[in-house]
Amino acid sequence: MGEIRTAVPGQRDTDGGRVPHVPGFARRAAGGVTDSPKKKGKALRQRVPRTAHDTLALAADRPDTVRAVEESNRDRVPELAPMRVGRMAASPFAFLRGSAGLMAHDLAGSPVTGIAAQLCGDAHAANFGLYGDARGNLVIDLNDFDETVVGPWEWDLKRLASSLVLAGRETGADEDTCRAAAFDTVGAYRRTMRLLAKLPALDAWNAIADEELVSHTDARDLVGTLERVSAKARNNTSARFAARSTEAASDGEGRRFVDAPPVLRRVPDEEAAAVATALGPYLETVSEDRLPLLARYAVHDVAFRVVGTGSVGTRSYVVLLLDHRGEALVLQVKEARPSALLPHLPAVGFTTPDAGHEGRRVVLGQKRMQVVSDILLGWTTVDGRPFQVRQFRNRKGSVDPAALTPDQLDDYGRMTGALLARAHAHSADPRFIAGYCGKNEELDEAIASFAVAYADRTTADHTDLVTAIRDGRIAADLGV
Repeated sequence: MGEIRTAVPGQRDTDGGRVPHVPGFARRAAGGVTDSPKKKGKALRQRVPRTAHDTLALAADRPDTVRAVEESNRDRVPELAPMRVGRMAASPFAFLRGSAGLMAHDLAGSPVTGIAAQLCGDAHAANFGLYGDARGNLVIDLNDFDETVVGPWEWDLKRLASSLVLAGRETGADEDTCRAAAFDTVGAYRRTMRLLAKLPALDAWNAIADEELVSHTDARDLVGTLERVSAKARNNTSARFAARSTEAASDGEGRRFVDAPPVLRRVPDEEAAAVATALGPYLETVSEDRLPLLARYAVHDVAFRVVGTGSVGTRSYVVLLLDHRGEALVLQVKEARPSALLPHLPAVGFTTPDAGHEGRRVVLGQKRMQVVSDILLGWTTVDGRPFQVRQFRNRKGSVDPAALTPDQLDDYGRMTGALLARAHAHSADPRFIAGYCGKNEELDEAIASFAVAYADRTTADHTDLVTAIRDGRIAADLGV
């Protein structure tokens, strides 16, 4: 477990000299005698051998499947719990998507190096995708940060590798192909971290532009799929969503949402007013240069909209704003719950300070991991609950890893592994992680073995959930 490392490993303090130490910057090494981050990372192999990461040691107090799912449903909208359970029951991969907290419980028994990084917290293979930048260009990166927190980088990587095995099984790929996808995911992470460690700090921060991803990760079998997803994403806008989901208001002024149960429903006036009023404090969290843009829109309507598998049951609203021409901008105001990883971090020596506001935690975590983030990200509070705010349908698109062909699976694994390394390198010194990961394939082999074992465990958990639904122990809506 060991001590917690910050983004830049501790260096020897220096005294004297013309240039004082400035808080927030690394200290100068005294006479160049301080070990480099790469050497410190390499030294960690003595305490935590890379081969040790193949370990899956389940705790004696591991909750059974039904209890784990019920616990993760706590404090969500009660009537949506059966929908969430039904979605998790769809497949072992879907179960994994909804059980970040259970996996964190399991990972708490695994070895960690103690190197801290800003984690996605839910870095499964379906949480990568396309979205638009400020100029409308498409960016590909991690795109879900509900569980983000500072923690051991290994947790994100193991979750990603395990998800590739499960997605591969769902595609019908054989076990060798599934394991190879996990192996290639870790290998791409390791090689990308080594590349970033060799670059000047500023170059590393912006390295591996999206147009270079395919060649960097040798993911040429994905080209056609990425082109189709990109074409669809360009049309996935607020205006298009509003055209399909709203109608002219009865007073002839503007538009209003149309009920589309069970996913979209109108809310009482009092609830809508609370959400709209909360956009005032939200403006205080947005970069000041965006305020003139937002001032050109007026709020017209609010509706409740159900979100994806892991987030079903959280309170989530869409807010319709129209400009002077009647063109729509839709904001999502989504409840921010405490990270599911938080209770399990102390077991591996990580202490996380109080986030202060869970929406702030999500937004800052996202900005720390992405190369380019939504320009309208912010946070607010609605009826005492913390929320994050972001653009809805900001040219978002995603690859469904469970729909890939077996020969595309390892390409997708390499691409997502590289993206995860790039994201971690924004908060953890890539030299430190690269020093630990090394040149050979020991880590790749170990985490691939873990991924197969954890995929087996998740499959068993999924079977338990399906059995519990059939036996009436837990309610599920299997039709959504």
